[in-house]
Amino acid sequence: MLNKKLLAVVIASSLGLTACDWIDIDNDDDNKNVLVNLRILETTDLHTNIMDFNYYSGKEDPTIGLARTASLIAEARSERANTVLVDNGDLLQGSPMGDYIASEGLSDTHPAYKAMNTLDYDVGNIGNHEFNYGLEFLEKAIDGADFPYINANVICAKKDGCWNGVEFADNMFAPYLITDKVVIDTNGDKHTIKIGYIGFVPPQILQWDKAHLDGEVEVLGITQAAKKFVPQMKAQGADVIVAIPHSGIGSSENPGDAWAENATYALTHVEGIDAIMFGHSHSVFPDARYADLPNTDIEKGLLNGVPAVMPGRWGDNLGIVDLKLRKEDDKWVVYHDESQTEARPVYDNANKVELVDGEQSIRDAVEIEHQGTIEFVSQPIGVAAADMYSFLTLVQDDPTVQIVSNAQIAKVEQQIQNGSDEALKKLPVLSASAPFKAGGRYAEGDASQFVMVEKGELTYSNAADLYLYPNTMVAVKATGAELKDWLECSANQFNQIDPTITTPQNLINRAGHPTYNFDVIDGLTYKIDVTQESKFDRDCKVVNEGANRIVDLSFKDSDGTVITGDELANKEFIVASNNYRAFGGAFAGTGPDHVVLELPDENREALSQYITAESKPNDAGGYDGAVDPTADYNWDFKTIETNVKLDVRFETQDSELAAQFIEENQQRKMVKIENADAVAGFAIYSIDLVNEPAAK
Repeated sequence: MLNKKLLAVVIASSLGLTACDWIDIDNDDDNKNVLVNLRILETTDLHTNIMDFNYYSGKEDPTIGLARTASLIAEARSERANTVLVDNGDLLQGSPMGDYIASEGLSDTHPAYKAMNTLDYDVGNIGNHEFNYGLEFLEKAIDGADFPYINANVICAKKDGCWNGVEFADNMFAPYLITDKVVIDTNGDKHTIKIGYIGFVPPQILQWDKAHLDGEVEVLGITQAAKKFVPQMKAQGADVIVAIPHSGIGSSENPGDAWAENATYALTHVEGIDAIMFGHSHSVFPDARYADLPNTDIEKGLLNGVPAVMPGRWGDNLGIVDLKLRKEDDKWVVYHDESQTEARPVYDNANKVELVDGEQSIRDAVEIEHQGTIEFVSQPIGVAAADMYSFLTLVQDDPTVQIVSNAQIAKVEQQIQNGSDEALKKLPVLSASAPFKAGGRYAEGDASQFVMVEKGELTYSNAADLYLYPNTMVAVKATGAELKDWLECSANQFNQIDPTITTPQNLINRAGHPTYNFDVIDGLTYKIDVTQESKFDRDCKVVNEGANRIVDLSFKDSDGTVITGDELANKEFIVASNNYRAFGGAFAGTGPDHVVLELPDENREALSQYITAESKPNDAGGYDGAVDPTADYNWDFKTIETNVKLDVRFETQDSELAAQFIEENQQRKMVKIENADAVAGFAIYSIDLVNEPAAK
């Protein structure tokens, strides 16, 4: 059930009543020079990182955690008389603590809410990862929140109704909330203002969590829902409207895409919105990287004139929007151009300095769950014969992707052979896997975001490190021609290299292509020609129809026959993947019409099972074997023919561990560039794309 606080406020809002209607606290009859400074604070994408602790390394981590963010919240509140606090979702999943709680089931208040209930949140928004464990889990979890939840674009799709008496075609959550806030103006007088909050989630939840949501809910587009409800909020007297989209910035050129995953910029075109507290893409705004975005003021933090903030992920920043309101003709007016936003960090990554100590009260609130998580991730599952580091995952085939592919192929082959579909049994099984931890967005604090699993005994935490998300196993059927376009979209991960110039050129297209969309298809052999234009953008929309980056594409059949060309293009394959990719429909060969197998197993559970099976556990409690994650190097770059000395560069972690791994495992020659202008924690390497890799 939704919490009683939510129901009470929704009823009050719908009746136009407030708790303070009988009190006349507006002491300024003249209204002249009445100025109110309102501070809005935001957390987002906590992903159950409540503790300032890294469960993969088993060490305290001062760069993350709500325990650290809580200190910033207290500090920010002490600086202003009038503050409110919101959370933007993706709260229940994303760290080992989230997995531990989901595996145990909820018999008590979720630890996220044990912590958050101590911080006096005003409202929470639903993120896409809230649906990862199903609607029943979500319902139980948010019932433990002492603050209300909102979402304007998730709709009940069940004819007989949904939870809490929500009827067919009605909103699953309160679409918005209007609350009375007693504020103090700059003269020291009290007033009541009505603050309206409205929340959104990406419509793509229907694909990402199809297994949980199919037939249960439908969604509206983010801007579609905003245009429906914001006028209602204004009509009900909202003086200030705060949008809380769990959505990245998105396109400034095509803000009219109603079904966009990232639609914050589009929301700035919806009249009536006074501030936007956004998230989802784990980035920081305002930030210099957005300086060239049209109509963007990174000094004030304005998107198209609207104050906006995005405070990173995992509690590494606190979002702050300072609004200025003046009373004019008995109405409150928000002066957007006089407002200011800030993403305030918990840690100075450049200088390696802790900026806050953290709040012990938060740590105490989840101590039991914290210890339970440590025990949970320490369970042994097998043995690895080699190290698994993702330092080179964007520039050559690597073990962290290979072991996932091997596990996915093994699981899907087993299911198909045990099934009754004889046609599927005749098709070869491939795997599509992407690196989830490859240095983040190449920003301060991201240098730790690499998989670093040492050879030897493996635990569940290692499996969770190798496969970060609780995706479920799904397989699709696709032709070789579709798989080529699948790979063409993945190849947008790389910038186009000019073979005629000697100046430095960056190989990795981090700004324009997330690494989780860099799929490697194991079972095929191919090369990537980075001198060619990319055929697709990050969303697999065609930008250069005739572009051809994927070359020398081939498949070796079980009898050793190598298949290429038209024969390969027409051949059908089964591709093991995850629910996010398979149902997404963006990549060629994906989408509901291509799905042939859905498993309840999570990908990382399949990975854990594969590691155990390959390790051959014995009756004595040990292992007689070990899993071999060695990359098969099924892909490479096409060697560039040129008469000039190319200087092609990529970035990876700056550490002795990374340097040693690169020295021992590089396929093409790679040289660290000393004194390069790199982001803190990163090193810049050159990669030789002119000479063929040395035989190993």
